[in-house]
Amino acid sequence: MIKNTVRKVLRFLPAMGIAAGLSTALLAQNERPGKPINVIMILSDDLGWVDTSLQDRTGFFETPQLERLARMGVTFHRGYSASPLCSPTRASIMTGQNPARLGITAPRGHTAEGQTTEVSIRGRASPDLPSIGTTSAGVLDNSLPTLAKQVKAAGYATGHFGKWHLGMPPYSPLEHGFDVDIPHHPGPSPAGNFVAPWLFAHIEPNYPNEHIEDRMAEEAVAWMEQQVKEEKPFYMHYWQFSVHAPFDAKEELIEKYRVKANGDHSKSPTYGAMVESMDDSVGTLLDAVERLGIAGNTAIIFTSDNGGNQYNGITETDVHGNTYVAWPTTNGPLRGGKATMWEGGVRVPTFVTWPGVTPAGTQSNALIQTTDLYPTILSLLNIPLPDNHPLDGVDFSPALRGEPWERPQGMITFFPHNPPVPDWLPPSVSIHHDDWKLIRVFYYGDKPGEHQYLLFNLANDLGETRNLARQNPAQVRVLDRMIEDYLVEARVLTPARNPDFNPMRLERDRIGVQPGGPKMSDTREERVKRVLEQRRRRGLDGSTN
Repeated sequence: MIKNTVRKVLRFLPAMGIAAGLSTALLAQNERPGKPINVIMILSDDLGWVDTSLQDRTGFFETPQLERLARMGVTFHRGYSASPLCSPTRASIMTGQNPARLGITAPRGHTAEGQTTEVSIRGRASPDLPSIGTTSAGVLDNSLPTLAKQVKAAGYATGHFGKWHLGMPPYSPLEHGFDVDIPHHPGPSPAGNFVAPWLFAHIEPNYPNEHIEDRMAEEAVAWMEQQVKEEKPFYMHYWQFSVHAPFDAKEELIEKYRVKANGDHSKSPTYGAMVESMDDSVGTLLDAVERLGIAGNTAIIFTSDNGGNQYNGITETDVHGNTYVAWPTTNGPLRGGKATMWEGGVRVPTFVTWPGVTPAGTQSNALIQTTDLYPTILSLLNIPLPDNHPLDGVDFSPALRGEPWERPQGMITFFPHNPPVPDWLPPSVSIHHDDWKLIRVFYYGDKPGEHQYLLFNLANDLGETRNLARQNPAQVRVLDRMIEDYLVEARVLTPARNPDFNPMRLERDRIGVQPGGPKMSDTREERVKRVLEQRRRRGLDGSTN
């Protein structure tokens, strides 16, 4: 269990810094029938667009709780993360600003050297690379008027549960507007395993083999119960560790999905089990909202921080006892996955239910991005936007009401990196506008110093198989001007042209290829052995009790 001193501070900590009386925003809500609206934001980690039973065409995944949530409100078929990696997307939610403007374009907040807000051009690049990418800021600047700060100032209790990955203290959720942060962990994934034993600094398992999502959902529900008891409106993050690596799940669920896979070595029983546990935790929150009698005044938002992982390999055993290596998921019909600029890297499952706003069981093709959550939530809560804080997100509340709504501006994705995953691209920026998507690949054009352009019409080419740039030069110019105008206005540090580039050294056939095949993950046995040894070194007894 949580160490007693920590449990008293974290689990039952009364909301701090809240004015004795209701704020103007809450009073404005109270002028309408009903109680102030609570907000629960559930952010999954690495859950791909097709990794739910609502999109999965194979019938492998089981997510009845997400189906339940979809029936309650609006399903967005064109919902996007602001980045193909986690930390930038998380920063976009907290600020309403694009990762390009923020300078947070890669996950570094868990490292000592990443405790910086600075961005820079990387050093010299090898002669086979036309461009030089940028280094990312690692932490979310404490001076920014984050979403939690704005909601807290309006009189809400604020709680963060689960993954953060935007900096160590003094850049934790507690410095960004949250009263409570459990498990107060800066890392990119669970500390050690999903299924205990763990190596979290502040919590211990309540029982052997406890799953971290079961625990986080339990802690979140306990906190909600306290707010309801005290009649406080609340804003809560449940930012899941699932379904990020390490690939670890309940044994009984792995066996269930091993049988479901039925010898199909393209499927990962471990990943299927992880998705089900993720979904179960969503159900725990939905059940609590109903049990506490707050369903009529509680908004619930679900999305993912980026697309599905297609670069790790998981060692699996089939029903016949044969071992094989499986990818966690495949994102088809989308191209690419996590850490790529293709649709598979950024198109994510998105569901919103908002009492009095969203018609139940509706579908939307509105083009939305995680940057939009900031202004939309504040708008629906009648909380003013902060002064002197430029926003890249737009208020999409008309789409929530089921009204016709077109995004008034292009949607930017900036990824100035080239991680060697399947379908990787060199440092790039893209724009979605209407049905068009243009990708600018910095300095990879046919002539030295020119950019390369990839243009797709997603309405009839969701898999991004036909580059229409040469056939539509006027469309390329229009969209590229929109990209350039944004980069200039937001003062974005963009990749530089490599002065040492030798065109004879460029090997275009290596672009998009993951060298060496899947990046293999260690086994649960290896992780447990390592965790127990580290616990022993810390003076713990190594048990999971």
